[in-house]
Amino acid sequence: MTYKKSSLFDDDLQRLAEIARVMSHPARLAILRYLAKCNTCISGDISNEIPLSRTTVSQHLQELKKVGLIHGEIDGLKVNYCLCADCIKDAKTLMDGFLKEISTDQPTRC
Repeated sequence: MTYKKSSLFDDDLQRLAEIARVMSHPARLAILRYLAKCNTCISGDISNEIPLSRTTVSQHLQELKKVGLIHGEIDGLKVNYCLCADCIKDAKTLMDGFLKEISTDQPTRC
C-alpha cells in the first residue's frame, strides 16, 4: 500500500501547506490582491493587470481556484473570477493559528 507522507500530518497542517504552496508565487499573490482591490467579480481580462501572458495568468487562476481561494463561474464566453471570502477567512485563521503556535517571545539560542 502506498500513501503520501503528507497524510501523516493533521488536516490543518495539510490544508495550510496546500494553500501556502499555491500562494508561494508572486503572480498568484498579485491576482489575489487585484481581486481584493476590485471588491467585485471580474469578468474582464485579468492579464491586463498582471504582467504575464493570458495563458500564464489563466494557469495561475486555475491553481488558485483548485484550492478554493477564488471562484470562477462561466458567464457566456467569459469567466467571472472573485475571491472566496470563506476560504480566505479559513486560510487566515489557519495561518494566524500556526504563526501564534510557533511564535516565541524568548530569544533564540542559535
